Amino acid sequence: MHYQPNTPLIVQSDRSVLVEVDNPLYEDCREIIARFAELEKSPEHIHTYRITPLSIWNACASGITVDDMLGGLTQFSKFEVPHSLRVDMTDLCSRYGRLKLIRRADQLILSSTDPLLIEEVVNHKRSRSLIKERLNAHEVVIPLLCRGPIKQVLVKLGWPVEDLAGYTAGTTLQFALRGETTHGMPFDLRDYQNDAVASFWAGGSERGGSGVLVLPCGAGKTIIGIGAMAQVQAQTLILATGITAARQWKAEILDKTDLTPEDIGEYSGESKDIRPITIATYQVLTHRVGKKAADAKTDEVELKNYPHLELFSAQDWGLIIYDEVHLLPAPVFRITAEIQARRRLGLTATLVREDGREDDVFSLIGPKKADVPWRVLERQGWIAEALCTEVRVGMDPDKRMEYAVAESREKFRIASTNPNKDYAVDNILRSHENDLVLIIGQYISQLELLAARYNAPLITGKTPNTERDRLYAEFRTGRLKRLVVSKVANFSIDLPDANVAIQVSGTFGSRQEEAQRLGRILRPKGPNRPAHFYSLVTRDTVDQEFGMHRQLFLTEQGYRYEIIDAEDLVDEKRVDDVVSRLIG
Repeated sequence: MHYQPNTPLIVQSDRSVLVEVDNPLYEDCREIIARFAELEKSPEHIHTYRITPLSIWNACASGITVDDMLGGLTQFSKFEVPHSLRVDMTDLCSRYGRLKLIRRADQLILSSTDPLLIEEVVNHKRSRSLIKERLNAHEVVIPLLCRGPIKQVLVKLGWPVEDLAGYTAGTTLQFALRGETTHGMPFDLRDYQNDAVASFWAGGSERGGSGVLVLPCGAGKTIIGIGAMAQVQAQTLILATGITAARQWKAEILDKTDLTPEDIGEYSGESKDIRPITIATYQVLTHRVGKKAADAKTDEVELKNYPHLELFSAQDWGLIIYDEVHLLPAPVFRITAEIQARRRLGLTATLVREDGREDDVFSLIGPKKADVPWRVLERQGWIAEALCTEVRVGMDPDKRMEYAVAESREKFRIASTNPNKDYAVDNILRSHENDLVLIIGQYISQLELLAARYNAPLITGKTPNTERDRLYAEFRTGRLKRLVVSKVANFSIDLPDANVAIQVSGTFGSRQEEAQRLGRILRPKGPNRPAHFYSLVTRDTVDQEFGMHRQLFLTEQGYRYEIIDAEDLVDEKRVDDVVSRLIG
């Protein structure tokens, strides 16, 4: 009987995996199983992962074999890995790539060495309408415009397609990476950045050219995108989360390549300039005209109501980059299904989508090609050490009564904007007088009060872009030490010197938001300068429940977090003790 009492893992036949957090082997174990399993729960002592078909197929696409997966489970499991799970995982791995898309002359062919599998595809009601004709027992012809939809359907049927049909080269755009930035600093891609680009490019073969790279905020996803552009050497469309992020892309491209401002266009609410490199915002692409349909958030959208989606066909693009791909809106999914012949690169810090459409990212953008753990880059010094603290705040009797009689959604607002959080912020700021602090929240009225309380500028969605840029610049230089920001600062904002973030309220249980907010403070700070991430939640409310879900992200990345009571922040010595415990 296989029994290893000192190992941290219990593997169960229902595909759940339990991990002892306090075990000395926890870190090594977590790094291995996180490559092919998804975290479900992360309480103090036992974390629960689940092996899913999509987690297996993403692992297969990034080069991990079933022997690697089962070997990792066996190495760290207290008991023998259930035989039924071994069979199940082997079967799931064997499903990836049993169906392949290839191009022959001007035809798109779906093929398999298994004729019975082709028979199943031909006869299934969801896939038969996407088949043009049957060639033989092993091959069917798919209409060129159905390359995306057939992959979407088949992954839902449990048969993920390996797409080897190749790509349109696009209009050539020759440029070079600089060896020295415009500021006179040496420039070269780091090893892990080169590895990520190589995994996407795959030597220029049909096995590369579409996929998602998962890297921490602060790891240089923009640089990796530029590296991919340098490999493709073609006109490129870049989709960014907002105008500030778009302009940061432009600044980085000009700083790191020999491209000129005339080569780069901005396609946003302020400008509609199409150039060989065009950077567009999701907001302008999804601008809708005409009557708003009830199904506007689904794929059943009338693309004619989104005039700016024509940008996808405005140039002969050789590469389309989707920044923060986990935020991809439905209309962009829909148009992406129709442009599968273009190379597609997704960049993100987390593949978690709040709408559960991870399988559509897998099908339409491509499978995960690289996933660099946050803690690995932290140990190598590429991102800052992060100390994460949840501060639980009590609620006064009058607010507790208001909360008790409120409807569900209102309960979340009342708990999130608990006035007692202000006192917790007071004490945190007292401990970080000389640091650059971001105070981040969801509710504008709460943020306005905090901005007034600390005489700090406030940035919201209504703040003009010129004013945002000015405030961000002053914060970077240290002229501003406190900045209050709404969720507009979640994405692609480069504030390299910020080292403290105080989250006073969030978007329900959004793990992706937790990723972005932590990422605001992870640029390296130098020796002995860790980043501090505080999340304030109201005790015994839905705010605390949603906070537990958001913390899943921290655990996924290997971070541990301290839970303290707001009263512990009052005594500055106790604050120092807490920080010492975290560092120690």
